[in-house]
Amino acid sequence: MRALYTTKYGGPEVLEVRETPDPQPKPGEVRVRVQRAGLNFSDIAARVGLYPDAPKPPMVSGYEIAGQIDALGEGVDGFAVGDRVLGLTRFGGQAELAVANVGLVAKLPEGVSFDAAAAMPVTYLTAFHMLHQVARIKEGERILVHMAAGGVGLSVIELARKVPGVELFGTASASKHAMLKEAGLDHPIDYRSADYAQEVRRLTGGKGVNLVLDALGGKDWLKGYELLAPAGHLIAFGWANMVSGTRRKVVHAGLEYLGMPRFSPMRLMNDNKTVSGVNVGHLWGAPEVLAPAMKVLVPMLGRGEIRPRVDQVFPISRAAEAHRCIQDRKNVGKVLFDCTA
Repeated sequence: MRALYTTKYGGPEVLEVRETPDPQPKPGEVRVRVQRAGLNFSDIAARVGLYPDAPKPPMVSGYEIAGQIDALGEGVDGFAVGDRVLGLTRFGGQAELAVANVGLVAKLPEGVSFDAAAAMPVTYLTAFHMLHQVARIKEGERILVHMAAGGVGLSVIELARKVPGVELFGTASASKHAMLKEAGLDHPIDYRSADYAQEVRRLTGGKGVNLVLDALGGKDWLKGYELLAPAGHLIAFGWANMVSGTRRKVVHAGLEYLGMPRFSPMRLMNDNKTVSGVNVGHLWGAPEVLAPAMKVLVPMLGRGEIRPRVDQVFPISRAAEAHRCIQDRKNVGKVLFDCTA
């Protein structure tokens, strides 16, 4: 089979499509002939060398897939060869064939495209987990989400809009504001021309927000914490600020690390605030945590109640372009790979 390899740490030019042996499903796994695979910012960090969970190069990245089952591992029930499915993988998804734990695979509802299916798992699971399993948002709350035009940001907007009275703030470049308003964001903020913290304070009359969803990291975690209203909640779910340019920069990474706030239990207690962390990639081994969200989201996808926004679909042979699209923050919604082309 063909697979997209990160051959070494570096810029997009280190990506290469290679022939590699077909993976074999182990007991409790299925093998999927992949039609579409998702691309996430964590894949960019892995390529640069700033994602500690990733295997060392040469390696195949990818966490989410959509396609058809072509082989079953021992002990798998409820699925058959030919079933159209979406699934979560622990790396290895950006290839013609990928294996996945059967507990992290779901059959596609009738009429759902492979594009929509591959665009759903990571972003919507992250958004749902943060909003409903970690924060448990309530009617009338104020929420700030960073990188609002990305896959997770748009998923947060779509899911949060289903809770009455929620007021949504989001950071994004000015060119994306019209789309974000149409998607349901109340207050888009151009982080390039304004201090988003000052804007949030102005828009809320100094009250701040109840929930901050922060994938930026470093000093922004502290800015978000200081924006919280009493009993507010900061959820850190990424560290995009760690990646600067197309290659790993040790000095920049070190400064980011040194600028990271330290939250002591005493401070949290005195401030009446909560700080949580979310990394759904670390929940692949805990399907009992993710399965309830999957059982809610997949039927919603089938009923058209959630509509993943796909920015572009790139053949894996043009992987470098796809990586640049995300790293330059040009995408509005998900970037996918066509693993058949």
